Amino acid sequence: MKRPLLGLSMMAEAEFVSAVLPLLQSNSIEVLEWSFDTFYNAEEPDWLSNLLDFYAENNRLIGHGVYYSLFDARWTERQEIWLNNLKEEFHKRNYNHITEHFGFMNTENFHQGVPLPVSLHSKTLEIGKDRLYRLQDAVQVPVGIENLAFSFSLDDVMEQGVFLDKLTEDTNGFLILDLHNIYCQSCNFGVEMQEIIKLYPLHKVKEIHLSGGSWQESVYGKNPVRRDTHDDAIPEQILSVLSSVLSQCENLEYIIIERLGNTIDTDEKKKSFLNDFETVRRLIDLSAGSGIENNNFWTKKDVLLSENPLEDLLLHEEQTLLTKLLFDNAGPELVKDQKFHYFKTKNWDSEMILTAQNIIKKWNPY
Repeated sequence: MKRPLLGLSMMAEAEFVSAVLPLLQSNSIEVLEWSFDTFYNAEEPDWLSNLLDFYAENNRLIGHGVYYSLFDARWTERQEIWLNNLKEEFHKRNYNHITEHFGFMNTENFHQGVPLPVSLHSKTLEIGKDRLYRLQDAVQVPVGIENLAFSFSLDDVMEQGVFLDKLTEDTNGFLILDLHNIYCQSCNFGVEMQEIIKLYPLHKVKEIHLSGGSWQESVYGKNPVRRDTHDDAIPEQILSVLSSVLSQCENLEYIIIERLGNTIDTDEKKKSFLNDFETVRRLIDLSAGSGIENNNFWTKKDVLLSENPLEDLLLHEEQTLLTKLLFDNAGPELVKDQKFHYFKTKNWDSEMILTAQNIIKKWNPY
């Protein structure tokens, strides 16, 4: 395995910039990841544009999408606009690759920041592949998908690796393996991290995400729920498995540390963040192989796009109803009793249904 490049998910907040300035000044940030669609409706400050351009010009910039919504069952104007904005972004600067999240965000009034999982089904797989084809068609670089932290059931946790493998097979796509997302699933469903990790097609992992999160008190008096909130240090349990994971991901190119921009607001947090960066860099150096380049050059697969995006009215109705039930704080039993075709709600964990409601309320407080 060649040595992967270590970098950060860039944030524009003053607290974040202040914290990472020493790393920028020492040229320690080898690659920068930018969530380009978070600024589709905002003006980039000059310093940020210059920084992103610098990394792009040196082939060290990668893109991470948030709001495309890979599994929305209806194709909407919002997605058309998103793809057009993406094409403009690619005309503006060079990205080595682009990634998006697994899951769907319902496009009514409650989608903001809430990727919800879908179960593996021939129709959901078809929808996901159609959306991925259109994303790939908009760019001439590799396209990858990130595993999701949140799951309603153990079944969804255990099948996500297979789902992602099938999803990316026709586009020569790759995976982001987000280890904190795996950690959340491990904590919430009582399965060892390594047991989940081995279910993923690790030869497809080109990028790893590392971050911290928070705990939510259990409504049922059980173990607290782990949330992927990107607002704390990287847990020791993740750092302890990182070397093993690196040795299993033969095509790994990038490791990205994520942290919300407004959460490094004290000197103690800044020091902790920089310590995490240094710890990860040390683990990379200890795990790296001979540095011989892999010969797995990416080639774009030609996929025949249908003129009209694939849609499924029943899946859309179920996605809309599920999101509304969660938004309206429907009781877990009511959600589980729904006669859904595409969602296996009877197997869902009641605690995770309540957690989904909390997530939606966080992003939609009014």
